Amino acid sequence: MADSALLQRTELARPSVTVEDAKSILSDCFGLHGSISELGSQQDRNFLIDTGEEKLVLKVTRAEYPRHELEAQNRAMEHLFQMELGIRIPEPIASLTGEHVSHFEINGDHYWVRVLTYLDGEPLTRQKHLPVEVVAELGDIGAKIALGLSDFRHHGLDRVLQWDLRRAGPVALHLLKSLKDQKQRDRIAKAMIVAVKRLQPLAPELRVQPIHHDITDDNVVALLNADGHAIPDGVIDFGDIMNGWLVADLAVTCAALLHHADGDPFFILPAVQAFHARYPLLPSELKALWPLIVARAGILVASSEQQLAIDPDNNYVLGNIGHEREIFDLATSVPYALMEAAIFDAAGLPLPDAMPFITSRLLPALVPEDVRLTDLSVTSDALTGDNWADPEIDWKLLARAALETGIASTRFGEYRLSYTKPRSSQPPATFALHVDICLPAGTAAKAPFAGTILIDGHHLILSTKDMSLHLDGIDTALEHKQHVSAGELIGHVSGAAGSVGGLRVQMCRDPDLVPPLFAKPRQSRIWAWLCPSPSLLLGADVDAPETHSTELLQTRRAHFAAAQKNYYVNPPQIERGWREHLFDVHGRCYLDMVNNVSILGHGHPRLAAAAGRQWSLLNTNSRFHYSAVAEFSERLAALAPPGLDTVFLVNSGSEAVDLAIRLAWAHSGRRNILSLLEAYHGWTVASDAVSTSIADNPGALESRPDWVRPILSPNTYRGRFRGRNASEGYIAAAVEELARIDESGAGLAGFIAESPFGNAGGIPLPPGYLEAIYAMVRERGGLCIADEVQVGYGRLGHHFWGFEEQNVVPDIITIAKGMGNGQPLGAVITRREIADSLENEGYFFSSSGGSPVSCVVGMEVLDVMRDENLQANARDVGDHLKSRLMGLMDDFPIVGAIHGLGLYLGLEFVRDRESLEPATLETAAICNRLLDLGVIMQPTGDHLNVLKIKPPLCLSRESADYFVDMIQKVLSEGW
Repeated sequence: MADSALLQRTELARPSVTVEDAKSILSDCFGLHGSISELGSQQDRNFLIDTGEEKLVLKVTRAEYPRHELEAQNRAMEHLFQMELGIRIPEPIASLTGEHVSHFEINGDHYWVRVLTYLDGEPLTRQKHLPVEVVAELGDIGAKIALGLSDFRHHGLDRVLQWDLRRAGPVALHLLKSLKDQKQRDRIAKAMIVAVKRLQPLAPELRVQPIHHDITDDNVVALLNADGHAIPDGVIDFGDIMNGWLVADLAVTCAALLHHADGDPFFILPAVQAFHARYPLLPSELKALWPLIVARAGILVASSEQQLAIDPDNNYVLGNIGHEREIFDLATSVPYALMEAAIFDAAGLPLPDAMPFITSRLLPALVPEDVRLTDLSVTSDALTGDNWADPEIDWKLLARAALETGIASTRFGEYRLSYTKPRSSQPPATFALHVDICLPAGTAAKAPFAGTILIDGHHLILSTKDMSLHLDGIDTALEHKQHVSAGELIGHVSGAAGSVGGLRVQMCRDPDLVPPLFAKPRQSRIWAWLCPSPSLLLGADVDAPETHSTELLQTRRAHFAAAQKNYYVNPPQIERGWREHLFDVHGRCYLDMVNNVSILGHGHPRLAAAAGRQWSLLNTNSRFHYSAVAEFSERLAALAPPGLDTVFLVNSGSEAVDLAIRLAWAHSGRRNILSLLEAYHGWTVASDAVSTSIADNPGALESRPDWVRPILSPNTYRGRFRGRNASEGYIAAAVEELARIDESGAGLAGFIAESPFGNAGGIPLPPGYLEAIYAMVRERGGLCIADEVQVGYGRLGHHFWGFEEQNVVPDIITIAKGMGNGQPLGAVITRREIADSLENEGYFFSSSGGSPVSCVVGMEVLDVMRDENLQANARDVGDHLKSRLMGLMDDFPIVGAIHGLGLYLGLEFVRDRESLEPATLETAAICNRLLDLGVIMQPTGDHLNVLKIKPPLCLSRESADYFVDMIQKVLSEGW
């Protein structure tokens, strides 16, 4: 039994001390004065004091706690403070009598009182999401404190405390007496019994030393860095310090992390790895870690439930009990064997892999060469369109293969596309831990090793103390708990004679566990160890090939020019798409909110069929005479305003802009091009020259050729002139530059601009702006170029072309991106006389521009856009999406503005809505967090603080809502 004093302490309420009492204590004992407010605590009373010069904490403890225990806490803080660990530690403040622990009496009750320095910062418990770096830092802080205390000695550390995990069993049983919820009481009791049973044989090997025993998200404070991340750097509340198991210190930290884990117990592993790297744990301690976490979770819930029975108005306990129940639920939801293996792996210790006990084959009649393996992976040719969403597709494809070959099997360790989940914030379990085999009914199955037969309905298990074999689809005459020898007949594959039967095979190293059929990708390597491949007992290789994303990324970086960047530092390997969804090789589905190239969406069957057919007929260059180039040119010209009747076909938007500039030069006979600051137009020499976005080229403003004449960007949100009535100021700025060009005598060739200001997130140009600029340019003989590569072609929903919003007609239109849905395809549309001007400089030719395949693809894109009403969808879903994004502004000050129209929107993040200081670092972190939640998004704009939202035009309302929900989740929980 636990010490009676311990059990009595568990029933103590907090000291009955008011703020007025605290003022008296502060004045009488410490000679201090200041504003006072109460802080939370479970069994103490804590008050924050602001003297005007410094902040302090007054701690009031019941006299039932021995004074020497409080003195031990003070000495430990002083000990660690002097060690300069790089961690902020509170310092005890002496009373007027020179004591650090003083006695005080209030209304006949006796208390111990202390004052400590206050550590500025936010407790991590207020931030629901913790980045992996913060999780690791918590583990490292715990190790530093434990190392710092390893040589500390004080008789006050030998104490009896309800949080001492060495006494978890009896303490839990005592606490559970106060629980009225029988179901909850039984759950906690059962979990504690199992945890203690696993700990008992390990206890003699667990090291004992002074430990803080409460390094949790409540007791580690953090300061915000430049990107808004909370960086833990201070440890408070030494109230639980004691001599205890070293590994219990880490267990307490890990348990606290579970309510930040979003259902993933592997979330704690960076903390384990960091702790072990600084203060190595013994194998027995690593083995004890998860049972200790479960025990801690049980004590937390039981203690809070009991404390509320005593002190129902304790807001501190009321505020924490939801977290504690979440911790307990997650801690008890996963097998011990899985977490033990994951912890050992995180610590860098090897896991045993040999299986010498398999001495014969499960299906002796199976000829390995006859087994047809069915590909159900993300790249499977058998998965077409959206048939992966059919819940029966795996069995359909397996049965089809079996009919063709006689015997077919699924693959172990395969990430199956059929188990993906669109619009899911958590990666689904896609990794197969079993195989399904279609083979002749009646095929004999024999025991591959000696063991005991367990029968649960149609489920047969062959079990030993080290391994279990799970079989479904076996008819057996054996009895439950019957022992069989290796090679002994255990049954036959179910089914009528002459038919095909189905057999499911799965192995598990934990004989007490009924394993899941699939594992989540992050957990797959450990689950694959716990549930090893059945290839050895089948005598046939049924393993799927491993994915090698990391190695492929290294190959890319070794041979692909570094200037060709990829999204994200550690990008997922995307190998498939469907509509607005992308799939990585692990079956994770991502909502694609950036891919304006795939205007129809990914994997469109009509587009694939059209391109495939044309490839099978002809693909060459546009010097040959074929129907597609004529038909497509005619259709493009019909989309433009009257008079713009001549088309050039090219490969890309950059090439289109480059050509447009050449046309302006050729037609005007002059060189100067007026362009906008902060704009982006492409990467060829000419298109890059008129691009002044410093996000794309940090040296853009210093490296423009003389013929580029940039003018003030008409950014109506953060520019010099703001709001929709800013036209006059921006037009005046253009007049000044035009005057300088006039004065130089060099003349003007043209003006280029995106119609909405796309690079800044689709900010609309002020009313009348283009009309005025176009008029002044044309007065000087220049041409007006509308860069519609990003913003045009139906994306704005309310207009097909962006320039329509400004009620102008350009002289040249450049388009690309979505017009080919990913096929290299761009175009310039202009007037015949402008196009003819280029012939004075010779002919123009683009090797792949206007090829038969590109033209057919381009026409099919237009057909699909018409048939599926994609421009209308961009309007309707875009308006809904913008409305929901606007709603975020009410709750999150970081949301500065929502720009754009249709499905070309910009969500701009700022640190201050008055100064408009860009939240650049925060935006990058938010994008990384969105990736974790299954959303592809990237920052843009000169300050990289804008989410440029430009998904496929088939975006559904459901997907739009999911996108906003995930942004809201990130802004609420942190990044």
